[in-house]
Formats: sequence, structure tokens, C-alpha cells
Amino acid sequence: MLEYKVSARRIDSHGSEALAKDARIVLDTDIAGRPDAFNPAEMLLASLAACILKGAERVIPMLAFELQGIEVNLHGSRQDSPPKMVRIDYEIVVDTAESDARLDLLHRNLQKYGTIYNTLADATELVGSIRRKG
Repeated sequence: MLEYKVSARRIDSHGSEALAKDARIVLDTDIAGRPDAFNPAEMLLASLAACILKGAERVIPMLAFELQGIEVNLHGSRQDSPPKMVRIDYEIVVDTAESDARLDLLHRNLQKYGTIYNTLADATELVGSIRRKG
């Protein structure tokens, strides 16, 4: 079983930081918000995007999938009471000449083997698509 460790601390009333391995991420924990850091909801969406992109790095060689680039666009919908993310929409855009059937195969693999993807899919409505760039 894999395990992960992250620590976080308050810097001041405008922000905090999270630490993992040798990496540091500035967090927007200011009640008024700040444009130069991710707030917790954005971190959740970024975590899903990272999961999809890392999953692509894992399955692309196994599928012998040819691509020149890949990006993920996400939109989260949050309700106020009780506060929770009720829906996450995502779009995976792949720069590739692969067939539609191969694009669908890539998408199914990203869904099936993504740790964050599967965790969120059990907790909220997760709706996504994959398409060719252009």
C-alpha cells in the first residue's frame, strides 16, 4: 500500500503553505482570497488534473498511444449549505492523430486507474469528456 505525507502551516492571515518531499505550494487561506495562490477548491481540481496527467504518462507507453500534447480543463460547482463540491466537469484535450476509438480507450484507462479520479467519483458527480485538439 502506498502512503503519502503532506504538512501545512499558516504563514499569516493571507496565506499558508503545504510541504511534501522537497516541494512547497503556497495556499490561498485568506478569507478575502488572493489571486496568486490556489484556494482549497482549486487545489482539489488541480489534484484531479494532476491525477489525469500523471495517469496519461503511465498509460501512454502501455497503449503505444502517440500524442504531441495533453491538457485538462476543469470546472467545479460548490454548494453553500452544507459546503461541498457537488459536481466536477472536466475536458481532456489531446493533440493526436489517433482514432476516436483510441481516444476513448485512453479516457477509459485514465478513469479506471486514477487514484484521485476514483476517490472523487465516489464522493461527487464527476462528468468528463475527451477530444482531439483542434
